Amino acid sequence: QTLVVLPGSDTKHKNQKQTHSPLDTLETRNITQQEMKGILCCTILAIHHATGFTIHHSYINGHNINIEMDQRTILHQMVELAEGVEFDTICREWRCKWSLEGDKSSLVACQMALESVAEDLCEVDGIKGVERVVCGDCLDFKVITSVAAEKFEDWKKIKFDPEEYFMEMLTAIDGVSQIETQTYTKMPVIATDFSDED
Repeated sequence: QTLVVLPGSDTKHKNQKQTHSPLDTLETRNITQQEMKGILCCTILAIHHATGFTIHHSYINGHNINIEMDQRTILHQMVELAEGVEFDTICREWRCKWSLEGDKSSLVACQMALESVAEDLCEVDGIKGVERVVCGDCLDFKVITSVAAEKFEDWKKIKFDPEEYFMEMLTAIDGVSQIETQTYTKMPVIATDFSDED
């Protein structure tokens, strides 16, 4: 059992000096592990809705507590592309090829261009993250912006701003070629399990 504080009657001892603390109207009681699981389930859903992260296990007083939840409950606002193929994240990719000439100066310029629009990308409604992919063999430079599926159309309506500005910067860099864009969905397949492995 775990002790929690809940709204209710005064908890002070009769002989205890009265104060005007906000805690004056709180009471404590023991709750069962099953009740705690319910609280954790609600908390997990709130965290996932706010951040996109899925929590598989929680801990109470150092004890691992498995929470049985259907995957469809955790993954909110899923879109089904085909049977068994669901997603809640859509990505916009900007990519190009850089060159080895000039001590990879074109790659350095691509990175500078990305840094110049990073703040604008952070302000995209529904943003889940921005990733950079660089391949030293294929000479790829890619920027992948992940957005919540339900917010992607809103970003599309403003032409994926600041995409146009970023494309113009890439075009002006000597040694950069094959400038392209692409839209696709992305979903995790294997998630890290935080449970103890005894």
